[in-house]
Amino acid sequence: MQCILDIFSFMFVLSMVQNIFSKRCHNNLQSCGSGSIKEARNTLNLWYRDRNEVSDWQECQKKLAREKCEVYTLLGRSCHFPKLTHRGQRGHNERAAINAPVQGSAADVVMCAMLEIESNARLKELGWRLLLQVHDEVILEGPSESAEVAKAIVVECMSKPFHGINVLNVDLAVDAKCSKNWYAAK
Repeated sequence: MQCILDIFSFMFVLSMVQNIFSKRCHNNLQSCGSGSIKEARNTLNLWYRDRNEVSDWQECQKKLAREKCEVYTLLGRSCHFPKLTHRGQRGHNERAAINAPVQGSAADVVMCAMLEIESNARLKELGWRLLLQVHDEVILEGPSESAEVAKAIVVECMSKPFHGINVLNVDLAVDAKCSKNWYAAK
C-alpha cells in the first residue's frame, strides 16, 4: 500500500509592498469615499513605522536595482533590471526589486529542502521518493508502514534545508500530513 506524504507551508514573509496594496485596494476604496483611501494609507504608514528594518531593506533593494541593475536572492542568484529611462516603469521596477529577492529566496529554500530530502539515505531505505513539488509543497510517495518515520525526517530536512542547519534568522515552520492521496492531505 502506498501513502502520500504532503509537506507544505514552510515559507516566511519578509515584507509588505505598499504599491501593490494601494493598487489592489484603490478601486474598492474609491467607491467608499476618499476617507477610505486616506485610512488605508495611514494604516500602511503605521505598519511601516513599527518596522523600520523592512523599510530600510526595501530602500536598499531599490537602490541596488538602480545602481547595479540587479538584486540577489538568499543564495546569491541575481535578478536583472534594465536601466529604464521611461519614468512610468520606475515604480514597477522598484516593486519587482523588492519582490524578486523574497520570491527568489523562497525558491532557494525549497530547492535546498528538496536536495536534502532527495539525498537522505534513510528515506531511500524506507522506500520513500520525492514525487512532486508545487511552490512550497513537496509530495513524497512510500509505504504506509513507515509514513510517520518518513514524515519526521522530511520535516527535519525542510526545517533545516541548508545541509542540516537553518541559516535564517527565523524558524521555518513545517506543516506535514500523511494521507492516501494529495486531495485528502489538503
